[in-house]
Amino acid sequence: MKEKERDFLLEKAMVEYGDQLTRLAYSYVKDADMAKDLVQNTFIKCYTTIETFRHESTLKTWLYRITINECKDYLKSWSYKKFLLLELYNSNNNSSLSPEEVAIKNWEKGRVKSTIFSLPPKYREIIFLYYYEELTMEEISTLLGLPISTVKTRIRRGKDRLKQTIERKEINE
Repeated sequence: MKEKERDFLLEKAMVEYGDQLTRLAYSYVKDADMAKDLVQNTFIKCYTTIETFRHESTLKTWLYRITINECKDYLKSWSYKKFLLLELYNSNNNSSLSPEEVAIKNWEKGRVKSTIFSLPPKYREIIFLYYYEELTMEEISTLLGLPISTVKTRIRRGKDRLKQTIERKEINE
């Protein structure tokens, strides 16, 4: 593939899928700046390895797979563990927020979003891909390398867990 073709394909992919991939990465790492960095890494890998793309799936699915792998690698990395420790330390030192600031901060997080993030990763990623990225069950199956029956089961169980968690929160309020 010629360099101009690769440049064009990369630019098209960045415009078409950049926001979706950033949301996907954010669903894993829960940090907007890191999500953008991971998506940038995804596009670098796309550019440098486009010749290895076998067209067994769509470009979108391939980019999603690269992004998921980037996120999982980051979550296993030492730099992420250091980030978590620093965040924990800083959150203990920020306990001087006023009640209004705490309320605003909690409101910004959003109930459903926080509930989705509280799900185990195997449910969270499928719920995110199905409802937020609007991928079909077949696309999710291909993307994650799971049987379609497993995808259906995880969607159902993820929805059930979301419902139970939201109902519990409403009762406690």
